[in-house]
Formats: sequence, structure tokens, C-alpha cells
Amino acid sequence: MNTTCAYCGVGCGIRLSREGDGWQLQGDEQHPANAGALCVKGASLLESLDFPDRLLYPRWLGQRIGWEQALDTLAERFTAILAESGPQAIGIYLSGQLTTEDYYVANKLMKGYLGSANVDTNSRLCMSSAVAAHQRAFGEDLVPACYEDLELADLVVITGANTAWTHPVLFRRLQQARARRPELRLVVLDPRRTMTAEQGDLHLALRPGSDVALWNGLCRYLLDHDGWDKDYVARHVSGFEALAAALDDPAWQLEAVAQRCDLAPGDLLGFYRLFASTPKTVTLFCQGINQSNQGVDKANAIINAHLLCGRIGKPGAAPFSMTGQPNAMGGREVGGLATQLAAHMGFGEAERDRVQRFWQSPTMVDGPGHKAVELFEAVHRGEIRALWVLGTNPAVSLPDGNRVREALARCELLVVSEVTANTDTARLAHLLLPAAAWGEKSGTVTNSERTISRQRAFLPLPGEAKPDWWALTRLARRLGFGEGFAYEHEHEIFCEHAALSGFENEGQRQFDISGLARLSRAEFEALVPLSWPVNARWPQGRARLFEDGRFATPDGRARLLPLAQLFPPEPVAAPEAVRPPAGLSLLLNSGRLRDQWHTMTRTGHVPRLQEAEPWPRVRLGAASLLALGLKEGDLVRLYNGLGEARLLVGLDEGLREGEAFQPMHWTDRQCSQGAVNRLIAAVVDPLSGQPMFKQGRVWADPQPTRWQGLWLGWRDWDEPLDWWARRPLPEGNCTLLASWSEAPEALWQRLATQGRWLRLPLASGWLAVALAGDRIDGLLLVGERRPDIKVELLASLLGTPLQAGALSQTLNAALLGESRLICSCLRVSEQRIVDAIVRQGVSELAGLQALLGCGSNCGTCLPEIDKLLIKHVFIASA
Repeated sequence: MNTTCAYCGVGCGIRLSREGDGWQLQGDEQHPANAGALCVKGASLLESLDFPDRLLYPRWLGQRIGWEQALDTLAERFTAILAESGPQAIGIYLSGQLTTEDYYVANKLMKGYLGSANVDTNSRLCMSSAVAAHQRAFGEDLVPACYEDLELADLVVITGANTAWTHPVLFRRLQQARARRPELRLVVLDPRRTMTAEQGDLHLALRPGSDVALWNGLCRYLLDHDGWDKDYVARHVSGFEALAAALDDPAWQLEAVAQRCDLAPGDLLGFYRLFASTPKTVTLFCQGINQSNQGVDKANAIINAHLLCGRIGKPGAAPFSMTGQPNAMGGREVGGLATQLAAHMGFGEAERDRVQRFWQSPTMVDGPGHKAVELFEAVHRGEIRALWVLGTNPAVSLPDGNRVREALARCELLVVSEVTANTDTARLAHLLLPAAAWGEKSGTVTNSERTISRQRAFLPLPGEAKPDWWALTRLARRLGFGEGFAYEHEHEIFCEHAALSGFENEGQRQFDISGLARLSRAEFEALVPLSWPVNARWPQGRARLFEDGRFATPDGRARLLPLAQLFPPEPVAAPEAVRPPAGLSLLLNSGRLRDQWHTMTRTGHVPRLQEAEPWPRVRLGAASLLALGLKEGDLVRLYNGLGEARLLVGLDEGLREGEAFQPMHWTDRQCSQGAVNRLIAAVVDPLSGQPMFKQGRVWADPQPTRWQGLWLGWRDWDEPLDWWARRPLPEGNCTLLASWSEAPEALWQRLATQGRWLRLPLASGWLAVALAGDRIDGLLLVGERRPDIKVELLASLLGTPLQAGALSQTLNAALLGESRLICSCLRVSEQRIVDAIVRQGVSELAGLQALLGCGSNCGTCLPEIDKLLIKHVFIASA
């Protein structure tokens, strides 16, 4: 059976086979996105299905109820609120992890039947700036490129994206293309020297927020040096005169731009020359561009450069927006954003009339609803009284997290559809609905290159879990809309969605999959991946758009846009608190890790996905660490007027000094004080409403501790404590502990009164062994600093009889320290690689790949392997 991965926007195909009582998973060699390759997250999908706290039944106020009661209660509450406050008092918040069919039903119910446009999605946080930029430049939200263009290009520019970590399989395709064609150049524009930047031919560490200046400067250079395509612009593009006049400002001369971007003029000139001289150029951009208070302008600045050169609609030449989620594109197709109607239509009178006639709906919204940040503000004010959240965790993922939690706690009726009851949002819900997980639900998703793929169910629905479209449909029927929601299978929803895309569409909208509207059930089940449009003209789909130079604007011409850079480049919302005299001021950037997904609802319980980065850590430059008097592994307090966080601190030599990087994954489930978005102000792009996650002003202070410890046990650590962080193990769990208010002896006295404990002295502290009968039930290491141990080795003692010799031997071996994991896919540690180099004489990458397998799958660890080879082969032998 073939299906599609549930994680990033690459949309990798997966092949499943039955072996005995279980399933085996591997990449689908026939899928156009990945040709059989998978990253570590995709390869771990079967492990991710083993939820330790799976939600199996509806719950009302914490008590189990049946679906009939749950839906009746929901319908009664919605009906009462509609009667008292009107449709604007109801909101739905969706997720890019839903299927297109889930999205379609939610959008139809809200905008066409309830009459509320307050339906938005967490894709607002991901790529809504790119959506608005596409609409401004092309007349429609259209991604013109396909993945093959990265392999056909002679120059790939990656900006605002750590693609090696966030889209590993796609980056591996690029690496392989560079190996085949060494002339293919890679330029990376990123304030941070990431894994992606380390593999570039040129890395420009521009000042955060200065992207518009850099791209405006490029356009000025192209005009000054005859690097633009006059014929293409004359035939296919409007707005040239206005852009040229705006670029005449001295601010866009190379020296001025270099100063604004904090770049060496020679490096900037090198990039400009390379871009101007390379017709086959792809610019790949993602969250670092979109997540900004000027995200739309940043994206349009990139598009401007491509339009000026006519580098669009051609093999190996395009601006290419990458999506972050598996179905963010599908949500855009059906109007999942509050600023859209279905099938790429807007809120003009003719479009609203067309959609309403197709849906035969009683009520049609007359304008956009609240975007995500506005939506939760409306909940906070009490304007939205009922909110249904499906498949996402806004308590953690939205900016100004403390205020969002306040809003959710105030909400009169909070409904959450989830696979687990243990997310930060689900714990605040009045009504919890058990949703189908990946592997249990069926439908379609659309990836970043517009390829529609099937997600197929291969597992039975556990307990009373149901697909989200089913729950939405059953509510619609109870509200009296049965004729419009008579679906019994996702095939029917998909065909209706496809039919709407072609309804009265005489080429006005390029999103048109009407060629799939008459699929039989069997044909839908057998649907193979294909890229839209799919219609009478393009029955097999279409890889690239705009080959003919015609765009989706009324006159068929793309639009160049004059853009002003904000100066200073990106003003950061000032914290409400006055800067304390001791605090070190930092510019905080949030982002993603290679092996985790969003707020870890899907990945946080999978042990191997936390081996490479097991603990919540904020990364600082060497000078910042020195200024704070901190070493790696110490605790640091970050704070501003919005909130605070306490995390371990680590060194990142790729950061600009005065800046910090913190992953966004940790929640209250994994860490007592690790949620980064409590520190991020709710500043948004005025056009897209996308939040500025990449820059927040914080202050940092050392967090002294009286002791730090590590707990290994069958149960979670449940004693009160100042700080903790938790990670799963294959057997049992592990919790990092710290206290600044309690002495270690006071902790021991507290423990000694509870159960059976044995305390053993160590050179750096002590070990307490919790006993259940004669067997080890838990192990607690306590010392002045966090112990560096081989966690899984020590955890192997859990459940074994207490024997002094075995305990001593295992403890001594464990205290030699954990070796850093380099290759997550094959679980190869730094020590194993070093041993192969030093002791076995392996001096080349190919030899390490043959011996250990490291770097032979997704390839994201190749830069670190190269560093180890340089250190232990070339430097050692020099």
C-alpha cells in the first residue's frame, strides 16, 4: 500500500508492506517527490503511532461520553450562541496536517452555511505571506516551480530556510544534483550559519530583517548592469516604471545596501554578479522570509528579481516558496484561510455568488474573517464565544503564548479534536473529540510543488476515533444542513472540491482540478500523484506554471511592486518591562530542529527522535556566553514583558553576536519553562497577518542552581521542583531536574520519607536508588552540575534486581559520558565515527558510509562528518 508522509511540505511517498502481525515502512521509489528517500521523521512514522496517552473517546469536562452526546451538546451550544450573538461568535482553527477533505468540509460549513468567515489555520503562521505575495505578483496563489527545477538550475539561492533540517529529502536531492553537476552553485542567505549554510558555495549572514534591502539592491544592480530581460518585461510584466523609479533611490546602491545588511560589499557584489550571469536560477524561500512583519514584501522582492530577468516558468528558473506542513497547500486550495473562499476565489460579489450557487448554501459570508492572531484576540475579548480547534496546538504555537492561554481559558466553549488529550491546548478544552491519526485516515494532501497525493488508511480506527470530516459533517446535519453534508466517504468530498475548482472557470483561475471531479470510488482509491492543474487542457497535470508568460491577472501580466525597506530593518516590539541593569539584551530567533515536528504532539514520545537534541536549549554566541559567565549546559533565564523561559544554554558559533536561537518545539508537557512563544510579541505582517517569529527582544541572566539532577524511572518525576525537562526512553523515561530554592539534603530528606530509597555517595554528588521489592524502580543522580551520562546504559538497570557489583559496573561505564548523536537516521554517534577514523584508519566519507552508514540516507549530517574528518585526518596529520 502507498501513502504520503505526515510531516513537512516535501510530501514524500511511503510504501507499506505487511509482515506477520506488523507493518514495514519504506520510501516509495515511484513517488515524484522523494523517489524512495525518507528522513528520520518519516522513517519513524510507525513508531509515532504508539501514543502513550491516545485519546480514544469523546470527553466532556474530563468525563467520557459517547459521540451522540458529544455532537448533540456541540450542536445545542452552537445553536444557542448563533441565536444570541450571531455567526461571528463562532470560530474554527484548522491545521496544515488535516486532509484536503477535512479542510473543505470545515470551510463549507463555516463560510457557506453558518455564515462566519472566522475559520483560519495554523498555515497562517507558516506561509500566508507567500500566499499574499503570489496573489499580488501573479494574480493568484500560484507556486510556479517543481522540485526538478532545483536539479536543473545552475544557481540555487536558499533564503530564510535551513532546508537541510526542515526539508531534508529535498535538500538531499539538491546535494545529489551538485555531486552530478559540480558547476551547480548554492548561495545561502541567512543570519545564522546553519547546516544548510555550511554546505553553500557562498553564505551571506545578512542582518536580520534586511532582506528587502538586499533584493532591492539586486534589482538595482540588474538595471544598472543590463542584467534584466527587457523583452520579457515588455511582453509579460507590468509595473516596471514604478519599480525603476523607486530603485533610483541611493539607498539601493551596493555600498548602502551592504551597510544596511551588515555585509562586506565584495561578498554582496559577488552574489549580485552570480545571480545576474546565471539564467537558470531558483530561489527557494521559507519561514525566514514569511515569518516577518514585512514578510509579503520580502517575498515580492524575491519575485521582482525573477520577473525582471524572466526567470520564471522555465526549467531550472523560478522563485519557489516551500511549505512547512504536509497539506498547507491543500488548505489554500479549499479556502482554509480566513482571507479566502474555496478554489482560489476571493470575496468579490461574483465569486461569492458563484460559490454559493455551487454549494446551494443558505448563507454566504461577505468578507474575510479574523486571521489567526486576531482570531484568538477575539476569543480573549469574548467576541468569539465558541472555538473549535482541529489538529493543532495554538497554546504553544502562537505568539504571546501567555495571552493565548488566557484566551483559551476564558473561552465559553472550547472544542479540541486531537489524537491525544495531553497537549497544552487539549488540557484547556471543555469538549475533547478523538481524531483519526495518520495511518487511520484517508484523503488527499498537496505538497509544495502542487502535487496531489493520497494519504491512505492501513490501520483500523482505535476506540471511537473518527476522521475530522466525519465529525464536521455530523455536526452540520444536526444544525439542519443535511443536504449539503450528505458525505459518507472522503471520495465524495474530493470530487465535489474538484468540481468546484472548474465551476464557471473559463481559465480565470489556474487552480483547476476538474479533470478529477468524476473519479469513481475505485479510481480515487488508486489515484497516483499528479500536479495541478488537472483539466481538459492538462489531463496529466502540469509541472510548471507560466511557461507561456501568461499570469492570472486580468491583463495576463505579472506585476512588479516597488517596495520600501523598513529602517531600522525590522523593528522589534519593545517589551513592556524596563530593561534591568544586569540583563544581557539579545535578539531571539525561533525555529525548528531536524528531528522534531511542531509542538511534538507527533514526535515527542518517540525516543530516537530526541537522541540528537534531547533537552530544551537556547543557543548563544561565544561572546554572549562569556558576558553571562555561562558554560554549555548551564541554565539561563530569558525574559521580557511578555513572559520568561529557563533553558539549558549551548554554543552556536554560527550565530551573529548579540543574537540567540531557540527551537519552538518544547511545551509544558516536555519542560516546565521552555515554550519560546511566551517571549514572542504578537507583531504581524499587515497584509498577511503572519507573525514575526524570527525576531523578539529578550534579556538573559544566568540562573544559578543549588543542585542539578537526572531521574530515570518507570514513572514520570512527580515531586515539586523549580525546573525540569522530560524525554522518553525505549524503556521508562528520563527527566532532567534543577533547583535553586532547595538544598540537596532537603531533597533527600523529603524522598527518604516516601518508599524505599538507597543513597550512594559519588565523587560529584550522590545516587539515590528507588526500590520496589528487591528491584530497581528508579535512579536519581544529584550533583552541583547536570551529570553527563550514557542515559540508556544506566536506564538498562530499571527493573533489574539490586546487585552491588552490577550497579557499580554499569554506573562507572555510564559516567564516562554520552557521545553526541551525529546521524539520526542510522543512530551513529560522534564517538563511533571518531573511532572509525582514528582506530580503523578510515579517512574518507565513502569509507565511513560503507562501514557505519552515516550520511548515506537524508544527508543532513554530512557537514558534521566532514568536520570530524578534517579534525581527525587532515589537522591531526598536519
